Amino acid sequence: MYELFFRTVLRRLDPERAHHLAVAVIRAIPALGLTGLVRAFTRPDPALAVETLGLRFESPFGMAAGFDKDARSIQGLWALGFGHIEIGTVTAIAQEGNPKPRLFRLVDDRAVINRMGFNNGGAAAAARRVAHLRRFARRPIVGANIGKSRVVPVEDAVADYRESARLLAGAADYLAINVSSPNTPGLRGLQDEAMLRPLIVAVLEEAGSCPVLVKIAPDLDDEAIDAVCALALKHGLDGIIATNTTISREGLLAAPAEVEAAGAGGLSGAPLKARSLEVLRRVRAAVPEEFCVISVGGIDTADDAAERLAAGATLVQGYTAFLYRGPLWARQVTRGLARIRRTRG
Repeated sequence: MYELFFRTVLRRLDPERAHHLAVAVIRAIPALGLTGLVRAFTRPDPALAVETLGLRFESPFGMAAGFDKDARSIQGLWALGFGHIEIGTVTAIAQEGNPKPRLFRLVDDRAVINRMGFNNGGAAAAARRVAHLRRFARRPIVGANIGKSRVVPVEDAVADYRESARLLAGAADYLAINVSSPNTPGLRGLQDEAMLRPLIVAVLEEAGSCPVLVKIAPDLDDEAIDAVCALALKHGLDGIIATNTTISREGLLAAPAEVEAAGAGGLSGAPLKARSLEVLRRVRAAVPEEFCVISVGGIDTADDAAERLAAGATLVQGYTAFLYRGPLWARQVTRGLARIRRTRG
């Protein structure tokens, strides 16, 4: 049913407009008092629960950062069956992001190119919304993905991240340091060890007991991945998220003219699957078993999620396939994972 709706309606809409339409529907779930009813239909099998970061995740499958930039859809996404929701990317200073159009589908590749540019209403507003959820006895685990404000020079990035961490650490269940988006000038340079070290230290100082992870790009070479892992362990980070979107355009099915028309930005979706799995294996080989590794990038089916878990992921996240699979996607993945666990062990 959803596939037909996508082909006949959503595919004809501007991607960003379609996203806002989906958000409106998802936000309507709690607004209409339907969270419990919907969640009863999508709730993951209790056997899928995962203990990590000092938290109990109802399932290993969560919504990646990028979908809910402003912490407005948390309850609705939880109702649809996601085990956790990572909001953001949030910046200390509210910003509109890059000029439109800035979101493009590559349907043949089940992929998306985005150059959104961290459009969000700022860390203070997001923190208030996340803190509000603590009133509820039953609520999802919420991570806050933080990035550099565009107007802040790279040399002042540490103070900028510190402010976001200060505002969100008391509200979110974990923080994710985003230094890997290709859509903010100079941001990926913060993955260099000399730049990343003081940034990590600053965020950890503000985080207190809130777990902190760092999110890395799939375009790092093996030496750089190993360096980030070593830095994360040295300074006591709680985990690594692998990976963000890629600037690569290799192996796409879409016509070159279509890819060129979309222009610059981060590619996500199915084409990222192989590289994200490679990075996961590299990271897992470099960190202890108990260290949290969240795998994201190209996850579409329960088999994809199971493959990441078998390769050492503690948790997995998705986003792009949600656009192509529809509102029952999280339920399909978690039901499939439970079935795989029963049959394969």
